[in-house]
Formats: sequence, structure tokens, C-alpha cells
Amino acid sequence: MKNKLTSNIALFLTALIWGLSFVAQRAGMEYIGPFTFNAVRSFLGGLSLLPLIIFIKISKPDTRSERRKHAQHINLARAGIGCGLALFSAMTIQQYCMQFVGAGKGGFISALYIIFVPLIAIILGDKLKKEIVISVFLALFGLYLLCYKANTGFGIYDLLLMLSAFLYAVHILVVNYYSRVVNPVKASCLQFFIVGILSLPLVLLFEKVDLNAVIACKIPLFFAGIVTCGIAYTLQIYGQKYTMPVIASLILCMESVFAVIGGVIILGETMTIKEILGCVFMISGVILSNLEFERT
Repeated sequence: MKNKLTSNIALFLTALIWGLSFVAQRAGMEYIGPFTFNAVRSFLGGLSLLPLIIFIKISKPDTRSERRKHAQHINLARAGIGCGLALFSAMTIQQYCMQFVGAGKGGFISALYIIFVPLIAIILGDKLKKEIVISVFLALFGLYLLCYKANTGFGIYDLLLMLSAFLYAVHILVVNYYSRVVNPVKASCLQFFIVGILSLPLVLLFEKVDLNAVIACKIPLFFAGIVTCGIAYTLQIYGQKYTMPVIASLILCMESVFAVIGGVIILGETMTIKEILGCVFMISGVILSNLEFERT
């Protein structure tokens, strides 16, 4: 129970940071292209974790056998590559599409991973409790009230964002698979170097790198790189260690709620009754998914 509570708190903090990072992502597009933004933020995220990894290594003696160390290195490489590939695909598509899709509609489509995660889990053979299914529908309805502004039909960028949401669901499931057997800090560090390396060819092919523009974008990059990548995604890997992937996706989709609340507190924006009801439905879904029910 204690491990589950700690994991869920870590996931809530992840959702909080993800919600606030939306402002940084949008602001970054005023200075540099989406591929450059993702490359720089990913390398910053990976680099920010290296001092912690070195500190842990020198402060704690390594008593592992060579055989165990070898096995853990293999698991770490698989986790870093698997998580990195899924995250690179999802992050690249999302960041590119957000140049052409409105924030509300984009936020709604991007957060559809709360539907894709249980669907993939069922296909893989998992059985979901009735309370979890109800929680998903509550959160999805709340997400619609919170984010979707107008019914303008679907275009190519909407469909690409849906693909991005599916890939974020894949990332959540890959993280869940490896989170119990790898060090979360090392896995997070490796996945971001993978994302950064994979982003470089896109930068060279489609964008012109302007060092002055990158420097001017330092604040959005700092938050998106060090806080969102270095801290939040590490918390995600740790948080999913003791939490079902479906429940993790429900908690993580609270990023939409935190984005709206952050806009109210930081930017002085106002919330409509519809948006407040959306927050209530989403929070209700998350609470319901974490309640323990007696079976008689």
C-alpha cells in the first residue's frame, strides 16, 4: 500500500509538470522549430540526470556479481531503446502538429492515450475491473468538457495527433514493462539521449539551426528539458513501478487539469462552468480507479 501511494504521488507530480510544460512547448515554437526544440530539450534532460547517476555510483559500493551486472545492463539498454523509440515517435509527431492544431482540440486528442492504454492492455490479455472501465469513461468525458472547444471536423493533423496519443500509450506500457527491473534514473537518462540522437537527422534535414534563437529560447528549453524531461519522466518510470498502466494513464491525463489550473494561477485566465465540470469528472475518475472495493 505504501509503495502504491508513493508511486501514485510520483505520477501526480509528473502530470503536474507535464501540464505546466505545455506553456513552455508553445512558447518555444516562437523561437525554434519543433525538431530542434525536441533535440535540445532531450539532450538537456539526459545531461541533467548524469550528475545524479554519478553521485549514486560513487556514494554506494557496487556489490553486484558480474553476471547480475551484465543482465541489468542488458535490461537497461532494452528499456532505454524501447522507451526512447516510443517517446521519440510520440513527442516528434505531437510537437510538429501543435503548430497547426488549436490548443484545446490538440490537448483533447493528445490525451486519448487514456483510451488506448486499456485497449492495448485488453488485447495483450489483461482483465480490467468494472471500476477501472467506469473510471476511464469518467476521465474521457471530463477531458472532453475540459479541452474540446468546437466541433470543427478532423483533418490530417488531428489524425496524426491521434497516432501520437497511441504512441504515448505504447510508451506508458513499455515503461510499465521495464520499470520493475531497471533503475528509473538511468533508464530515463538513456531514453532521452536516444530521443535526442534520433531527432538530430530531422533537424539537419528540415530546419536551419540558429544558435542565437536557441539561446533566446533558453527559458522554455530549460523547463521542457530539465524539469519536464529530467525530472517528470524519471518520476513517471518510478511511479509506474507499483501502479497498473491503466491507472497510471488515468493519473497522467490529469496534465490537462493542471494545465488549465496553471493558466488560471499563473496567466490569470478564467475557467468556464464546462471546464470546471470537466476537472470534476476527471478527478472523480482518478479517485475511483484508486479505491479498494470489498468483494463479497
